[in-house]
Amino acid sequence: MFKEIQNLFLGSAPGWYKFIIISFLVINPILLFILNSAGLDGNFIIGWVFLIEFIFTLALALNCYPLQPGGLLAIQAIVLGLTSTKSVFHEIENNLEVILLLVFMVAGIYFMKNLMLTIFTKLLLNVRSKTTLSLMFCISAAVLSAFLDALTVTAVLIGVTIGFYRIYHTVASGKTFSDETHDFHNDAALNPISIEELEKFKGFLRDLVMHGAVGTALGGVCTIVGEPQNLLIATIAGWEFTEFFLRMAPITMPVFFAGIITCVLIEKFSIAGFGNQLPSNIRDIFNDYSIYRNENITSKDKAELFIEIIVALFLVVALALHLAAVGLIGLSVIILLTAFKGITEEHKLGEAFHEALPFTALLAVFFAIVSVIHDQHLFTPVINYVLAQDPSTQPSLFFVANGFLSAISDNVFVATIYINEVKTAYDNNIISLEQFNNLAIAINTGTNIPSVATPNGQAAFLFLLTSSLAPLISLSYLRMVYMALPYTIVLSIVGYISINIFL
Repeated sequence: MFKEIQNLFLGSAPGWYKFIIISFLVINPILLFILNSAGLDGNFIIGWVFLIEFIFTLALALNCYPLQPGGLLAIQAIVLGLTSTKSVFHEIENNLEVILLLVFMVAGIYFMKNLMLTIFTKLLLNVRSKTTLSLMFCISAAVLSAFLDALTVTAVLIGVTIGFYRIYHTVASGKTFSDETHDFHNDAALNPISIEELEKFKGFLRDLVMHGAVGTALGGVCTIVGEPQNLLIATIAGWEFTEFFLRMAPITMPVFFAGIITCVLIEKFSIAGFGNQLPSNIRDIFNDYSIYRNENITSKDKAELFIEIIVALFLVVALALHLAAVGLIGLSVIILLTAFKGITEEHKLGEAFHEALPFTALLAVFFAIVSVIHDQHLFTPVINYVLAQDPSTQPSLFFVANGFLSAISDNVFVATIYINEVKTAYDNNIISLEQFNNLAIAINTGTNIPSVATPNGQAAFLFLLTSSLAPLISLSYLRMVYMALPYTIVLSIVGYISINIFL
């Protein structure tokens, strides 16, 4: 019986991984007891230990989905009194908009996949230059994120990339590609794709999706609706959409153009794993598929594409005008698309939620770790140090501190803590209104720009890492960090210099 339980624990995860997680769970309470017995602040130290351990589970997400090991750590943190279920619920409550977005918006995009795949397949075939294609992915993701939101755009990127991989995989394996109305087969199976070509194809898709993911950060920092913390900062500062954009522009515009230049250079010189080209054999598969779809399109296909276009326009307008919480707009997209496309069976509706719900559960566990950070005041020493510095250096220090803390925890949480501390300082006449505005800009840019360094720095990056796409294209935590590194360095330096010059 005990042997079976050992085998069942964390399923197919490697034995060494299981051993490390069990070691964490055994050592944590012992270490807490020893530290408290020695008269040290054991809760504070163990809080940092839990944070590092949780980041470890994210870093090895391809070995085991982080929900289970991370969840065990979160439960232990509550049992040890580092946080409480009430605090965890409070963190989830504060991020309800993000959770609703994941549950409903990602599912809404699922029902729009035919339109997205049609658009991006044409883009893939018509733009032969990999550098130009990468640039288009980066810029379009940035523009869309500025007016929609980064998570929604990331969901589109994931859906499109999975669609590309599905077409390739099914045809290359000699099967018939089937969607709701078509069966497609070509002769690619007679000339099998080599392992080398497959790896190049995976690299090609990795490049595009990472350029797009960074693009969501470049655009997301610019406007109120780009990232969840932007709206919070704007609300506390009393800035409307246009004022927010204009106040951020001296920092965000140089960063945006630096990001575009970086995109071109890392593709041209194949830096940090970029520069993978689409193999000609695989391009032929997409070309044949596109021709087949064009030649065999039915009136039903046209009607469905028309419906998806109309709903896509509604989605853009609703998000741009912020007509409702993003998640509720996503729910309306599901209702409109399924109603007019005739998708009314429960099991067909359920398929749309498969991608997002595991990540939603993981996000709730993540908020439990964030609750530990909050209850044990893990970031307080950094905040106090920055506020104690000379006012002229505070904006740049806030940018650095926010960037570092966001990269190791969560940018929404860090922004929430910092903007509230700064608001309190302003209300108590410790800082002037001008200084408050400058610090608010530094907080927003700091939590959005350097946080591209790690997948846990931004919800959109974490969503990409834990999606079903990541194992298909061999996109691990460390690979994401490595590929984002040129962007992290360039964007952080440009952001820091811009803050020193303009604030």
